[in-house]
Amino acid sequence: MSALRALRLVGFLEGLSFLVLLGVAMPLKYLFELPIAVRIVGSAHGLLFLLFVGALIRVASERDWPHRRSLAALVASLVPFGTFVLDRALKREIEGDTQAAGDG
Repeated sequence: MSALRALRLVGFLEGLSFLVLLGVAMPLKYLFELPIAVRIVGSAHGLLFLLFVGALIRVASERDWPHRRSLAALVASLVPFGTFVLDRALKREIEGDTQAAGDG
């Protein structure tokens, strides 16, 4: 799997875990006094966030991304639904690579 595809996958999972944390686990904690939900989902989200940052560093290094683009990708992971917006840009980049490889 290419670094870019790995970033897309980890970004999707990280974004999904963030939404579950905010939309399911947090309400369970504060409305139904079930803090275990935040502990479990929060731990999974934290691990996925670290994997996302690692994948982002790898892609930025391999593809010589400008610092501004790397920072924008990092910020996307901090905003709900941000990684899904980032995913569309990454998909276009992969499709561009595929077309360029087909032309060569």
